[in-house]
Amino acid sequence: MVEDKGKEVIQSMEDWLLHDQELVPLALNKAKQVKGFPGRWKMIVSKLEQIPERLSDLSSHPCFSKNALCKEQLQAVSRTLKEAIELAELCMSDMYEGKLRMQSDLDALSGKLDLNLRDCGLLIKTGVLGEVTLPLNGAGSSEPEAAVYGNIRELLARLQIGHLEAKHRALDCLVEVMKEDEKNLLAVLARSNIAALVQLLTATSPRIREKTVSVICALAESGSCENWLVSEGVLPPLIRLVESGSNVGKEKATISLQRLSMSAETARAIVGHGGVRPLIEICRVGDSVSQAAAACTLKNISVVPEVRQNLAEEGIVKVTINLLDCGILLGSKEYAAECLQNLTASNDILRRSVISEGGLRSLLTYLDGPLPQESAVGALRNLVTSVSTETLLSLNFLQCITHVLKTGSLGAQQAAASAICRVCSTTEMKRLVGEAGCIPLLIKMLEAKSNNAREVSAQAISSLVTLSQNCREVKKNDKSVPNLVQLLDPGLQNTAKKYAVSCLASIATSKKCKKLMISYGAIGYLKKLVEMDIPGAKKLLERLERGKLRSLFSRNK
Repeated sequence: MVEDKGKEVIQSMEDWLLHDQELVPLALNKAKQVKGFPGRWKMIVSKLEQIPERLSDLSSHPCFSKNALCKEQLQAVSRTLKEAIELAELCMSDMYEGKLRMQSDLDALSGKLDLNLRDCGLLIKTGVLGEVTLPLNGAGSSEPEAAVYGNIRELLARLQIGHLEAKHRALDCLVEVMKEDEKNLLAVLARSNIAALVQLLTATSPRIREKTVSVICALAESGSCENWLVSEGVLPPLIRLVESGSNVGKEKATISLQRLSMSAETARAIVGHGGVRPLIEICRVGDSVSQAAAACTLKNISVVPEVRQNLAEEGIVKVTINLLDCGILLGSKEYAAECLQNLTASNDILRRSVISEGGLRSLLTYLDGPLPQESAVGALRNLVTSVSTETLLSLNFLQCITHVLKTGSLGAQQAAASAICRVCSTTEMKRLVGEAGCIPLLIKMLEAKSNNAREVSAQAISSLVTLSQNCREVKKNDKSVPNLVQLLDPGLQNTAKKYAVSCLASIATSKKCKKLMISYGAIGYLKKLVEMDIPGAKKLLERLERGKLRSLFSRNK
């Protein structure tokens, strides 16, 4: 910017500084002469008196003469000082349009002085001048790279100084940079820039809030500054945007919370700031993207045990079951299933609430669809002990579990086997599970690479074989003995060995099965398990060794 100073043209930084320093005493002298509006002019005088010290601090900064921001700041101060002189002259002449209009103008002048003083302080205290002036860190950086970093630093600095419209323009540029050069932006981002963005989330302009939350959403999704965002207070304004922002604002704010809620500490903070209710409302009435993001956020929060009751009090059970039935996107349904699994993990009150709201039927219906089954089966596993056998049978529970064991992922199969363990507390249910065709599928699971899957399938079989007809089915399956003997491995990582011993002991009444156990090396394994005091290992070993001796005597005869 070029401006006339009398007949001179002000161009250099030093000239602008001198110009402002000359204007200050003129403005002060005029302001002190005004008789009207004494309270307002007293406030203005006190602010004018602070300007020389701020100008001195600014001009003594090592980067003062190298930075365009300093020049712009001096120009802004000059405009404010001239306005102060003009208003003082108007007040003294009594030629102004009206008392209310002048009061408004004086209040606006006071606000501009506050902004000038604040921005001068920010340029110095926050390191903005250094950030903007410094080239790319590290030796060997090219001039183009340094220029790119310098431009981005200057753009970020503009978010912190100047009036709202200037920040709005800077925000527009920043949105474009996020699209085209996110990597370089993240490389120079500083905590003070995050603080400036968070402040803009509460701007009076809806346009500025919408653009700001778009930038913050991109920063949250980048995974590079979650801690800064949270520590600078981003959660409350994001939650308010979820409550009452524009459609775009709600969507971006919810996606931001989705990413930030992956931290348990932040999840607790979202609850503490009243974020659950607006998220639940988005699940009820939001568009597809917002609904999925809100469901995922609630799922992340539900991982934290101590806030589950808070979630329930806000109505999460009913809305999550509704999502399971009617979620717009498939992802919303999957998040709802995961949320129900978390909610029912250890809380009997929540289990009863899910059951009373029809959650069992919804989970079983969900399992008939194409979505991942693991979380839904996990939720079923948590619920089965809280309902009667008759209820489970009326909902085709066993057909559903058998279907999962046949077609589900290993995680879903593992959860299904765990559910079987929980329901097989009665002879009748053991019979029904066997008749449903689960036993061959559980025997096949003994071959899984996952130790947890092998353990839970062996546990389920050990429960089922206490019923004679199930025991016969295990005996006649060609894979049962080799798979179970393999699980006698005494290694510490093998947690299925005690269940394998129990299963083998149940089928050892069969001569064929005993011979197979011996041929697959069960005796060697059992000797080691006896030393480890594994229950039942000694008794099974003695039975197999007696059978081996009889076999030797028979051959000798």
